[in-house]
Amino acid sequence: MEDTRTRIKGSQFLLKGAEPEHIFTPEDFTDEHRMIEKTARQFIEKEAEPFREDIEKQDFEKITTLLKKAGELGLLAHSIPESYGGLGLDKISKGIVGEAIGHSSGYGVAHSNHTCIATLPITYFGTEEQKEKYLPKMASGEYIGAYCLTEPNAGSDALAAQTTAVLNEEGTQYILNGTKIYITNAVFSDTFIVYAKVDGEKFTAFIVEKDFPGLSLGPEENKMGIKGSSTRSVIFEDCLVPAENLLGEVGKGHVIALNVLNLGRFNLGSACMGASKHGLKKAIQFIQERKQFKQRIADFAATKEKIARLAVRLYAAESLQYRTAHLLEEALRTLDGRADLKTVGNAMSEYATECAICKVYGSETLHVTVDEALQLHGGAGFIQEYGMEQMYRDSRINRIFEGTNEINRLLIPTHFFRKAMKGELDLESAARDAAKCMGEENSGEKDDMLHSVETLRHLFLLSAGQAFKRFGKELMHEQETLMMLADLAILLYGAESAVLRTLKEKEQKGEEQAALKIALSQTLLEESLWEAERLSRKLVLELAEGERADQLQKLIIQSCSCCHPFGQEIKRNRLIAEKLYEANRYIS
Repeated sequence: MEDTRTRIKGSQFLLKGAEPEHIFTPEDFTDEHRMIEKTARQFIEKEAEPFREDIEKQDFEKITTLLKKAGELGLLAHSIPESYGGLGLDKISKGIVGEAIGHSSGYGVAHSNHTCIATLPITYFGTEEQKEKYLPKMASGEYIGAYCLTEPNAGSDALAAQTTAVLNEEGTQYILNGTKIYITNAVFSDTFIVYAKVDGEKFTAFIVEKDFPGLSLGPEENKMGIKGSSTRSVIFEDCLVPAENLLGEVGKGHVIALNVLNLGRFNLGSACMGASKHGLKKAIQFIQERKQFKQRIADFAATKEKIARLAVRLYAAESLQYRTAHLLEEALRTLDGRADLKTVGNAMSEYATECAICKVYGSETLHVTVDEALQLHGGAGFIQEYGMEQMYRDSRINRIFEGTNEINRLLIPTHFFRKAMKGELDLESAARDAAKCMGEENSGEKDDMLHSVETLRHLFLLSAGQAFKRFGKELMHEQETLMMLADLAILLYGAESAVLRTLKEKEQKGEEQAALKIALSQTLLEESLWEAERLSRKLVLELAEGERADQLQKLIIQSCSCCHPFGQEIKRNRLIAEKLYEANRYIS
């Protein structure tokens, strides 16, 4: 892959397109990637899956045993540098492991939480002494970690935390007081990344060990899903934390908290994508065995339509997930222990928009997949032994984890508009150019997938420009508008990632080899364009008035009418479904 660090900036996809050779796809996996994929998959199948029922009944001893086995295999160490007992692998490997454990319910939640938001704060922001003390043990599974941010009055608004930290007179210990809630891995964790306000004001991070005086746990929460994961309150009553366990700098805890969550969102997208593949596989296998009206459920046309649309959405999720993995790797791979907190924070936040999309698109893909997979199981889907009811329950938390999807949707256009307000991009010119291009589009380009992607980009820029012109700095308070703009951005990133992947395959292996990918991309584009047209027309009716609103409506309709070119969607979707039936699972 070509080095993209100086070429692709965060949110750049909203302004201009990329070339197929500039994105990373699953087809680009190296032998090392495939080896860790095989290791992770076999570990889940042979070690975790046989104990799914025990884990669901909260056998936390089994989870800790599995985590230690994962540590022995290197599956906890992929993101930890070799100098601290890790493997120092890339973010693509992180995504691969996240995908493999995605369907393993309570165990997967524990594993993912430990390797990401509980370990990365120390990896990226810890002192040399902190890294040497904790990271080797976290890589091996000797220590399991937890992340303590949420409080009774501080959820999405994390910086409203009320937990306090006061340095004692000797300057040797901080005294923490407060309560953190909904803490994953609480009961078996050895380390807790805790956020508290020094002197009640300066939001700061600490590494707290389970045996520090003054730390206690609340009772296990009785949850709707992911029952096999531990979720408890962590209570600090004059908890004594050595001064050397302060993480980062006093008053700079937000740099750690918010940026680590960016990687957490990427990580969650990987897990959701892996779980979606598993749910779709279960559905495909069931409908090919179950018969009604003397034929397989799989053979009904309506069933094929469902399977094809699930595959299309999953193809987009997979494509954008690994595209983002490569972007993150390019941003973070050169960081070392000498980088200051600001430099590290900037690198981790560069692709905040893309990470938020991974989280939203991945979790909503899983939501749709488990819902339809359960439906395809019929009554069996509601019965515990078939496994779908657990997947259905477990999936619901993902739209809340790592910042709700509503919060993440607000973040997506906010990052973009902040750059416009700072003068880092000329939104007015971009919107004007988009409108001009839309007015010049013609039917001669109807069969061009990239042209359809460009139309999605033009729709976003036209709508964003109108919103910025209408509200200016007050736009940040117009949440309905921001949400619709976020959905346009999500549609664009998903469609472009899938199309670039398809074109890359077509260029390298020919049209016949890429036939399934072409079909998946065509259906995705048609669905995305219909939805983008609806959103854009709705937005301009809110943002413009009179003759200007009419002009923009006509412009949108004219532009989109050139971009529903593929036809034969029913036939195409049936062929997609039949390809998946032959493989008995998701393929692309």
